[in-house]
Amino acid sequence: MQELDNKRIVIAGGSGFLGTSLANYFAAQGAQVVVLSRKRPAVSGNWETCIWDARTCGEWLSRIEGADAVVNLTGRTVDCIKTPDHQDEILRSRVESTRALGLAMQAVDSPPSVWLQMSTAHIYGDPPALVCDEDSATGLGFAPTVGRAWESAFYQSRLPSQRGVVMRTSFVIGRDLGAGGGAMSKLALLARLGLGGRVGSGRHGMSWIHQSDLNRLFAHAITDASMSGVYIASSPNPVAQVDFMRALRKFLKMPIGLPAFEWMVRIGAPLLMNTDAELALYGRYVVSKRLRDQGFTFQFSDLNDALRELYAKPCD
Repeated sequence: MQELDNKRIVIAGGSGFLGTSLANYFAAQGAQVVVLSRKRPAVSGNWETCIWDARTCGEWLSRIEGADAVVNLTGRTVDCIKTPDHQDEILRSRVESTRALGLAMQAVDSPPSVWLQMSTAHIYGDPPALVCDEDSATGLGFAPTVGRAWESAFYQSRLPSQRGVVMRTSFVIGRDLGAGGGAMSKLALLARLGLGGRVGSGRHGMSWIHQSDLNRLFAHAITDASMSGVYIASSPNPVAQVDFMRALRKFLKMPIGLPAFEWMVRIGAPLLMNTDAELALYGRYVVSKRLRDQGFTFQFSDLNDALRELYAKPCD
């Protein structure tokens, strides 16, 4: 159990799946939580919600004043068709919100001493077999470009006096609490329909982390003064896509998982799922060297254990 009692934590971009999970977790440990959001969260909890536009300073600055930590999760979902407009929104929503928080830090008399910044493990690109850690080179393409711009905005905005932690987060396995459930809900739906088989070669990496471990990791980063800089937020055991879906089907009790050739995914993803085919066709294997060296212990390091916790609940 992390020691968050009476700490005031601001979660920017906290109305979605990850934000509400973190807010619930922090509040359960006695923290005073404020969620900055462009809309009201789909679920309620023991936290305060303050509306912001994620671009300009406003009344929400009073929530930054005197806070112990700020967590920035803000960013348009990447689960969409990558039109030029959507790409622009994905990039700007991340960079502009980070800069707005930086301006807020400069404007208040007592800024948070810790800033936790969300980033993406997709910053490493889509190497087919290489296992990347924090020292690996970043990749090429749209997602790595967004990741680098996001982190650059953070480093330019963070105050010299602030301890900053960047979390390059992988695919999050978690429960749908009414906030969308993340991408896991889509995978589960496909599996239940018998479509959760091998996609393309099936050998591309699926790096994952259970939401409980992600919550614990963020709490640990707030309370442990030794944590600073870039970390990969992912379990130590990534798997191939074909193995991930096989394990998922087992817990959903679906014996059939029809495979999908690449050409089928490129046609079906935008037409039927309203999303980018490359999200299904490519992936990466990432493992955190820094968390291992610093002794962080995962509750769910094995995929089967993580899925068992998720789908052994009565409501499933």
